[in-house]
This record gives sequence, C-alpha cells and structure tokens, in this order.
Amino acid sequence: MVLAEASPRLGGRVQGARIVTDAPAPHGPAVDLSRLPEGGFGARNVIWWGNLAFMLIEGTAFVLAMGAYLYLRGRGGAWPPPGDAMPSLLWSGVFTVGLLASMLPNIWVSKRARAKDARGVRLGVLLMTIVGAVLLAIRGYELTTLNVRWDKDAYGSVVWMLMVLHTSHVITDLGDTAVQGLWLFTHQIGDEQFSDVDNNAAYWTFVVVSWVPIYLLIYWFPRLA
Repeated sequence: MVLAEASPRLGGRVQGARIVTDAPAPHGPAVDLSRLPEGGFGARNVIWWGNLAFMLIEGTAFVLAMGAYLYLRGRGGAWPPPGDAMPSLLWSGVFTVGLLASMLPNIWVSKRARAKDARGVRLGVLLMTIVGAVLLAIRGYELTTLNVRWDKDAYGSVVWMLMVLHTSHVITDLGDTAVQGLWLFTHQIGDEQFSDVDNNAAYWTFVVVSWVPIYLLIYWFPRLA
C-alpha cells in the first residue's frame, strides 16, 4: 500500500488528509547486487562479444584476401610468374614455429586470468609483450625474403597484401598487450581487468590461427601446385 497526498485525480480510500491506494511501490522491492562480480568471463562479458565480432570481421577480410590470391593464381600460368623467385622458407619457418610456440604462454596467462591470479597475470602479460616484440622483429626479416616487390606484378601485390594484413594484427595485439601490461603493473587488478586479459589472449589465438592458412598459401602452395 502507498500513502499519497489527497487529490481528486487519485482513487482509493480517504483517510484524513491522505489517500491510501492499493498500487504497488513504484520501484518494486530492493535487490542487493553488491555481491555480484564486477566482470565475467566468456559470453557473460560484453567485451567478449565485441572481441568475437571483431575477429569475425577480420577473419572475413583474411578469407577475401586469400580468395583474391587464389583467383589471381587461377588466371595466370606459372606461379610465381617468370622473373619472380619463390619466397624463402627460413625466416617464415622461424616465425611460424615461434608463433605456434607462443600459444603455450598465451594459454597459461588466460588460465591465470580466470583464476584471478594477479601476480601470474602480470608476469604472463609481460612475457607475451616480449614474445610479440621478438616475433615482430622476426617478421621484419621475413618481409625481406619474399623476393618480390609489392608493385612488381599481381603476384607481388597479393603476397604483400596478405603479409601486411597479418602483420597489422601482430602490431595491434602487441600494442594492446604492452599498454595492458603497463596498466596492470601500475594499478590494482579487479574482475574487469582479469576479463580483459582473457579477451586479449583470445585475440592472440586468432592471430596465430589465421596465420596458418596464409603461411601455407604463400610459402607452400606455389611449391606444391
């Protein structure tokens, strides 16, 4: 029951100068939400959905770029065209092995984040920042061994497009991880930050998985076709 000031517009029973109505309280019963966590993991976290949508969009871009590569291959004769050399395997192999190996610390830091281990998360993010920087340096050497300029012909353009597209994601994740690490070492870590670390680890997994078909397409498809 709610007590309201007397008014001709209100119905109910008049008691003195006030009207007693049978309407429910305007805001309902109070609910204590203080025990709920500030953040969640996986689908319970809104950032997870944004991260998933971003990976789907970027994954589509990778698929379209690889489709362009295969289309140009189908339109031409020899691949690479006469005058173009095969891309070298050394630095690409080193990069690929290192990228796949990086999944070990990446999975570990994700588990530390879900366990809400502040010390483990700080160390794991620092390690992933170092790993990302080393891999980016190796990628720099790899780009010098593609053996074709980006503007030489269609083959060179599509190879460089794929390489630059993937490298941009390595740089993006490295920057994100470095900034995240700086924040973690200078602030207290809460539930939201643990979730952010877990989401960042998921994005690095996307960077690793997306490289495998690109690597096979650029370095092994011309050799086996």
